[in-house]
Amino acid sequence: MRFALNHIVAPRLPLAEFLALARRLDCTEVEIRNDLPDVTGLAPAEVARMAADAGVAILSVNALYPFNLWSEDLAGRAERLADFAAGAGAQALVLCPLNDGTEIAHSQTVAALDRLRAILQPRGLTGLVEPLGFPQSSLRRKAEAVAAITEAGGFDAFRLLHDTFHHHLAGETAFFPHRTGLVHVSGVTDPSLAVAEMLDGHRLLVDAGDRLENLAQLRALLADGYDGPVSFEPFAPEVHALDDIEAALRASMDHLRAALSEPVEG
Repeated sequence: MRFALNHIVAPRLPLAEFLALARRLDCTEVEIRNDLPDVTGLAPAEVARMAADAGVAILSVNALYPFNLWSEDLAGRAERLADFAAGAGAQALVLCPLNDGTEIAHSQTVAALDRLRAILQPRGLTGLVEPLGFPQSSLRRKAEAVAAITEAGGFDAFRLLHDTFHHHLAGETAFFPHRTGLVHVSGVTDPSLAVAEMLDGHRLLVDAGDRLENLAQLRALLADGYDGPVSFEPFAPEVHALDDIEAALRASMDHLRAALSEPVEG
C-alpha cells in the first residue's frame, strides 16, 4: 500500500509547500484541486514544473462537477479543465455526479461518459468516476458506475474512485478492485451522528475511533488485488486548522500500516 495526499489535507498551503509536505511524508503522488485558488491561478506548465522539481507525480485534478448532467456549459468546462490537467502533467480527472437531489437517468450518465471519453482520451487522461454516497446523490453506488462505464465503451478511458466515506454512506458491500484507479480515505469518529447525517465537514484523518470501517474496506481491496494509491482526503475544518498537519498525517499513516499488518481475528 502506498499513500498519496489530496491538497484538501492542507488547503491553506501554497502548492509548493504542499508538494514539500508530501515528500517529507514519503509520498510521491498527490492530487491537486480546481477549487483552491493557489492552484487554479497558476499556469499548467508551472504546476508541472513545480511537481517535477519536487519529484512528485500528479495523480489527478479534483474535480469536474456534475459530470453526468451534460450541457454546453459543462462541455466547455470539461475541455478547459482537461486542458489544464494535461498541461499540468496530471494522470486523471476526477468526475463527481450531481448531488442536489435531482435524479439523473442511467442513459444520461452513459451519454455524458461517451462525450467525456472524446475529451479525455486525446489528452491522455483517465476519468475517475466517484460515486457520492449522500442520500441526495444522483450516482450513489459503484455498481451503477460500472454499468454506465461498461455501456459507454468500457474501462480504457475510465476507472472507479473508491472513497471509503461514500462507500460507507451508500451502504455498499461490493468492491471492484480491478476497476479502481484510486482510493480516498478519511474517518468519522463522532458517535452521535447517524450515517445519514454524516457530511464532508465530519471527515477527519483515520484513527482508532473511525466509524467508516476504513480498515475493513482497505483489507478487502488489497486482498482482491488493488495495488494503486491510497489518498488522504479529510474535509473537516479542525483538520485544516491543525498546527502540525504533518505529524497528524504521519500518525494516521502509521495507524493504518500497523492495523493492516495485524492478523484478522476469526
